[in-house]
Amino acid sequence: MSDDSAKKGRRVRLARGVSPWLLPTVAAAAATAFLTRRDRRWALAAVPLSALTGGMLWFFRDPDRTPGEGRVLSPADGVVQSIDPWPDGRTRVAIFMSPLNVHVNRAPLAGNVASVQHVAGGFLPAFNKDSDQNERVVWHFETALGDIEMVQIAGAVARRIVPYLSSGAKVAQTERIGLIRFGSRVDIYLPEGISPAVSVGEKTVAGVTRIDRG
Repeated sequence: MSDDSAKKGRRVRLARGVSPWLLPTVAAAAATAFLTRRDRRWALAAVPLSALTGGMLWFFRDPDRTPGEGRVLSPADGVVQSIDPWPDGRTRVAIFMSPLNVHVNRAPLAGNVASVQHVAGGFLPAFNKDSDQNERVVWHFETALGDIEMVQIAGAVARRIVPYLSSGAKVAQTERIGLIRFGSRVDIYLPEGISPAVSVGEKTVAGVTRIDRG
């Protein structure tokens, strides 16, 4: 790997769509830090606000990735929560994302965005078996393997899913396609005849971990 590639792999940016959450926190932390110079009692507010700002910067990180090899790559960082055969022959791979994971999701395959549908729902913990009915965004991609469905599911804390693309967009494999704020889940449905290469409990890295078995 060249020095330029290594630097690119280490570079970390902030995710798109974080401004409404991050900017007020940064402004409050800066203001209370300034006031602390005049009156140390303001430190009671400045210290936790600065810690919150640091935590949010970590949470909303969006590192560059060196793409993995495979027909279907993981759309999310996290842990494989379940692998379920579906009545239509597909296999659902559910990936649980904790608040410590990167929450920017990536396209599992190259193709075209056939549809992006927001579905209203509840906000159960993402590890709950009934979280299928949570607030979610359902993606369909037209790919070389046919229609691929991916679902971003909000969790108990996550109340906002931010898609980066809309129907008709062309997408490259591993391209950033959206953000889920805080703990959540991403499901991907493998077409009939394609077996998963991951197992329950295995950690995944978006754009790197191979999901299909070659």
